[in-house]
Amino acid sequence: MNCTQCGAALPPNAKFCYACGAGVFAPGGAPPPPGAGVPPPPPPPGATSTRSGAPTIAPAGVESLKCPNCGAPIKPSFGDAVVTCDYCGSSVSLGGQGWRQINKHTLLLAKVTNRDEALVPVHRFLDAGFFHRKEFEESKIVEERLAFVPFWVVPVTATTNYQYQDVAVSVGSTVATVAAAELLGSALGGGGNRGGFLPIPIVTGPTVNPTRADSFSKTYEFPVIAVKGMSSYQPKNYSFSLDDRLVFDKKSIPGGAVVLNGDLTEDLAGNSARSLVTQLQAEEAHKRHHMVSNLSTSAEVSDAELLHVPIYSFQLDHKGARRTILVDAHAGLVMPTIQG
Repeated sequence: MNCTQCGAALPPNAKFCYACGAGVFAPGGAPPPPGAGVPPPPPPPGATSTRSGAPTIAPAGVESLKCPNCGAPIKPSFGDAVVTCDYCGSSVSLGGQGWRQINKHTLLLAKVTNRDEALVPVHRFLDAGFFHRKEFEESKIVEERLAFVPFWVVPVTATTNYQYQDVAVSVGSTVATVAAAELLGSALGGGGNRGGFLPIPIVTGPTVNPTRADSFSKTYEFPVIAVKGMSSYQPKNYSFSLDDRLVFDKKSIPGGAVVLNGDLTEDLAGNSARSLVTQLQAEEAHKRHHMVSNLSTSAEVSDAELLHVPIYSFQLDHKGARRTILVDAHAGLVMPTIQG
């Protein structure tokens, strides 16, 4: 379709003309929101592109801009770094070079769409183990909500090098040394230690060094919560069902669900992913071997994507103690987090 004011070609879902800023709506339909006639801000002179190739569409510090997809006005709240358009669902992020369109914005559909279904995995999680029976029944739900929460999914390739003590080699070397000393003491004493000789450990041959070196590499699609104030949502070692993700579509959001914006930039998310993956690699090394030393990890991150995940949040009170349980409403599972 074309803009009725300036004739510019527009995509079918356009609500505003991003050439002249005029509102676009069907005859008899609701008029566009205030500010529809204000033209979009021009791109900054000599605008550059980010490492993911998305062009900068407004300078840093801008207070309002037009959606690069449908032309609707976007007014970020204080502190926002990632904003989703209320009209078409496109997202932009604020990096060091200003606002830029996010090339890869996806979502997971909510398969668990009502509280009763969402409470089933919560019940199983709370009552697991003999000493926790009836914890769910004895808890009171204080708060609950379903929200589409933004995560940066950061590809990370990590390689860990370390040393460890090979216990089998160390013990075997000690046993062999003691056995050799016993035999020598027996020979010198005429057998059976009758001559009064005591077995003295004597190393025969070269000393066996039990120190070993090892390394391993792993790849991650690591999720980093895109909202600084929601650190309790940060997964530790949990993977979303990325094979099921779809291109973000506002129409796929169930009624009543909130779509949250983020305030963490992609660059900061990359740094966080690198740090968290390094911790996971260290834990893996200690699981593989005991007495690990000289451990070092190199982690390389690639361009991230923004993924909105449907999450049920339940705050429960159990005999005066409060805790929050998160349910991945796509997978129907309790989501383990760093804070437990």
